[in-house]
Amino acid sequence: MTTSSFNTSNTSSFTPSAASAATLVSAQALQLESHDDWLFQDISFTLKLGDRIGLIGHNGCGKSTLLNLISSAAPALVGSSAHPARSLEASGGTLHFARACRMQHVEQHLPAALNDLTLYDALLQPVSEQPELHWRVDSLLAQLGIDAATAAVPVHSLSGGQHTRLLLGRALLQEPNLLLLDEPSNHLDLPSLLWLESFLRDWRGAFVLVSHDQRLLDNVTRKSWILRDQRLYNFELPCGAAMAALADLDDAASARHAAEQKEIDRLAASSKRLAIWGKTYDNEDLARKAKTMQKRVEKLKEAQSFVTQGPPWQLSLRGKALAANQLLRLEQVPVMPCAGGPLLFTVDQLWLKPGDKIALLGANGSGKRPLCACAGKRLHPCVTRARRAVASGLRRACISTRRCKSVITTRRSGNCPIPQTCRMRYTRLPPCRIKPSGAPKWRGGRR
Repeated sequence: MTTSSFNTSNTSSFTPSAASAATLVSAQALQLESHDDWLFQDISFTLKLGDRIGLIGHNGCGKSTLLNLISSAAPALVGSSAHPARSLEASGGTLHFARACRMQHVEQHLPAALNDLTLYDALLQPVSEQPELHWRVDSLLAQLGIDAATAAVPVHSLSGGQHTRLLLGRALLQEPNLLLLDEPSNHLDLPSLLWLESFLRDWRGAFVLVSHDQRLLDNVTRKSWILRDQRLYNFELPCGAAMAALADLDDAASARHAAEQKEIDRLAASSKRLAIWGKTYDNEDLARKAKTMQKRVEKLKEAQSFVTQGPPWQLSLRGKALAANQLLRLEQVPVMPCAGGPLLFTVDQLWLKPGDKIALLGANGSGKRPLCACAGKRLHPCVTRARRAVASGLRRACISTRRCKSVITTRRSGNCPIPQTCRMRYTRLPPCRIKPSGAPKWRGGRR
């Protein structure tokens, strides 16, 4: 396959009067090769001011990589935090950026360099050399719903949802007109998720939103890019309608492929039969017809309709029930965000029985992750009143909140924003295994 050399350029072909239809970023025939195969090939798109795009696809298809590629190629802005720590360069194709494009990339994970800073200092860092913009930090804290006490907390002690607000705030300080949002809804509690939805609805610039939350995508986007099979499918529809349209395209492609395969099989059988007759009866005319027919079969195979293979991974959960009345018991266990930190609440009594499946809900920063940690580690020797019992043979599987959410539930007492005592129950997921498989096609909706 012939590929054009990768290059980027700036254009200024539009005026402020045409801002509503201004093209910010355009790409032609983008290609990126991974260590063992193409991640995507011949991707082309145009991103205009005011576009509200949802980028959809299964895990590992290259959504985050595509955002990183666009961000890496964009011209650097003064004080910008748009660029990822790991710079990427496409294997082929071209990217063009308008001079008026002010892009910021909101990544999934917080840079490690910010861990020891307070939330306020981390938010201030992008404009630390621009004193005239420091006032915007205080204003932005209020917009993000962050109080003064939380702003003084070290970043490494914040919840995943608070990290998301911090990353978004750092990007907004640069006053961008294009946001690349890489799964910002991860780790958000319900109020924060509603806040994010409201923010995106009111946002006047363009954005590309990577998310697996169909409700969020349907409510805030008007276009969908579906990255699948190394291709980018573009729909002028929100997520749900776009997935339905893609499913219709898949059905039509499968029907065409089946009809084409039937014709290929018929011609292949005829070619084989003519070749045998030509050889048996020493008939050059039959042999020539057989070769002509075989060439036609090869051309039909090359032009045959593409049919998706679906997502390349399938998640299966397997667990073995233990013959025990209680798998885990906690009594009078204090829950703190970190060693020596303030007391969030005390677990009065917690029991886990075989077969329990429990969801843990709570506001960002209320102590969901520390509770999971308490259930899976030894208690500190100074905690004298606490009791923890684990059934013999219990094997726990812990999924870090920095990568994906664990599942559990909490019930608060009264209207206290952070309960000092509460009753709750904890569950663990059985060990999970991810294995390649010929999984059925994703037809949209929830999986």
